[in-house]
Amino acid sequence: MSPLDAGALPSGRPRTLEEAKAWMRQRLAARQHPMNLVSPEVAGPVIDALSGLDGQSWGEAWGEAGARLRTEAKDGAAAGDRARAAALMLQAHGLYFVGRFPCPNHPRKLENAALERETYLEAAGYFDVPTRRVTVPFDGREGEGREVVFLYRRPAGIARPPVVVMWGGVDAWKEQMTGTSDALLALGVATLAMDGPGTGESPVKGTIDGERQFLPVFDWVAAQPDLDGGKAGLLGRSFGGYWATKLAHTHPERIAGAVNWGGGAHFMFQREWVEASRYPDSYLMELVETRSRMLGANNDEEYVAAFQRLSLLDQGLLDRPCAPLLLLNGKEDRQCPIEDVHLLIEHGSPKCVRLFPGGHMGHTPRTVPTIVEWLAAQVGARRGAVR
Repeated sequence: MSPLDAGALPSGRPRTLEEAKAWMRQRLAARQHPMNLVSPEVAGPVIDALSGLDGQSWGEAWGEAGARLRTEAKDGAAAGDRARAAALMLQAHGLYFVGRFPCPNHPRKLENAALERETYLEAAGYFDVPTRRVTVPFDGREGEGREVVFLYRRPAGIARPPVVVMWGGVDAWKEQMTGTSDALLALGVATLAMDGPGTGESPVKGTIDGERQFLPVFDWVAAQPDLDGGKAGLLGRSFGGYWATKLAHTHPERIAGAVNWGGGAHFMFQREWVEASRYPDSYLMELVETRSRMLGANNDEEYVAAFQRLSLLDQGLLDRPCAPLLLLNGKEDRQCPIEDVHLLIEHGSPKCVRLFPGGHMGHTPRTVPTIVEWLAAQVGARRGAVR
């Protein structure tokens, strides 16, 4: 069957409010993205009372819940209850995250996005492994930003730990990479979490050369005397897997190994797939709006055209030698076509592949362990190597 056979794809439509609530309750019970950062006790009543999916209603409902928990967290800290303050502040961050989800395309959601970043850093102050917000200069073009921001965490007791640079997709940003960061830290790997092109605090849009923003981060890693950063590992989550794949082909000399966890390469960006996958069952709402914001597209035709330009096959990259590359996804993904995995393994250097049951990103108990164990091996992690 052709990957662009519309009969194999969900035609779909936007969810109604009640359908969206049912979807969120299911994700909440399963602790799945985007409801994995909040508890049923806290988020359940917000879902029940939600009056609309428009930016104002959505942003206010989740933002007000986040503000309540943030206040409670600060009260807990003032009373000396560190454990309570830590748990509540992390939940407040999760509520603000949902409040700007999937993208801050409304002033109220934009406010939540700023509060999400603030409360994450407040919550990170309680982590066992500290989180440091780092900025590096970026030579942006006119209209672009002048710095790249990332969150840096370094395992204790290791003289020169290897490094993995990670980023999310169109809606999960650097603040949502904590779980994977924790797993890598436990294996003796330092982590840098950043925003993918066109998301969060990224200085660029997700255009055909958006990978420029990663290069000053690689330079920073290589320049740190207490890091083994000559070659870093890369983890691109969801759409971010596209950038990991591109960097593996364009800068293989700088990369120890890269993971494309649910991202596309060519078929994902073709008009037929774009049209047929507007409302995949894996996505709550506003996928087109979120992708358009990432791309810098102002209307539907610009969105489709900008997506088509991203094809790595059409850019002539796939037959180049590439850094070690792990392709990982769910076999029934309707957000990113699994045929892109097949295309990648038919071109260029041999790749590693791991497909899991289920839809987008193949979430199973073995998915994250598979990723972090492969990356740790590629970067040469030596757990327990002390000063």
